[in-house]
This record gives sequence, structure tokens and C-alpha cells, in this order.
Amino acid sequence: MAFTFAAFCYIVALILTAVLIFFAIFHIIAFDELKTDYKNPIDQCSSLNPLVLPEYAIHLLFTTLFLFSFQFGSLIFNLPLAVYHIRRYMSRPVMSVPGLYDPTSIMNADELNRAQKEGWIKLAFYLISFFYYLYSMIYVLVSS
Repeated sequence: MAFTFAAFCYIVALILTAVLIFFAIFHIIAFDELKTDYKNPIDQCSSLNPLVLPEYAIHLLFTTLFLFSFQFGSLIFNLPLAVYHIRRYMSRPVMSVPGLYDPTSIMNADELNRAQKEGWIKLAFYLISFFYYLYSMIYVLVSS
């Protein structure tokens, strides 16, 4: 049982995916609060926008680690979401602060439903990823 760079990458990905799960849960709760008019859009967007770049950076970090450790299965698994993150950020609305959510358009029913659906899909992806990385970490540690 040897500790390899691939095992290190899976451990890092496992820990960071737990953080991303909390980010996704926070997004889902925030959009639900907007939908039920519990919070106003300006406050909600000011709390959501600072989390966008860290989420994208964390995901790109361990996707890059998988590339350097030659874990191509995990790389291919993460590549579609990484491409989606890049495309989504490049086509974001013009704002003065970094982020995706514009307070003037977030209350649009279509935009709110899309953001809520995106949160649920990301939560499902991160949960599946968490258990996949756990399995892969154990497999790499045992097989080395």
C-alpha cells in the first residue's frame, strides 16, 4: 500500500468536493429563499456572487490535478462540468463585481427556475463525485 500522487489527488478532490457540496446546498437554499420572497434579490446576489469564482476554481483545481496524475477516467468525468463553468462564466451578464447573478434579472421566473435546477444538478453531480472519489482513492491506495 503506497501513497502515490494519484492517491493525493483523490484525497484533495474528496475534501474539496465536500466543500462544493456545501456550496451547492447553500445555492439551493438561497434560491428557495428568493422564490418564497424571504430575502430580497440584492442581498441574495451579494451573498451568492462571491462563491462563484471559488467554486469554479476548486473544481478546476482538482480537474487539473487529475490531468497531472494521469487519472483520465476522473478527468473525463469532470471535463463537461469544467467546460460548462467556463462557458457560463464567459457568457455572464455585465456587472461591476465578479459573479453570475444579477439582482435585476434573478427574480425572473425562468431565470430563478434555471438557477434552482442548476443547483440541484450540481448537488447531484458533487454527491456522485464524492463517492466516486472515495472509491477511487481506496482503489488506488490498495492496488499500489
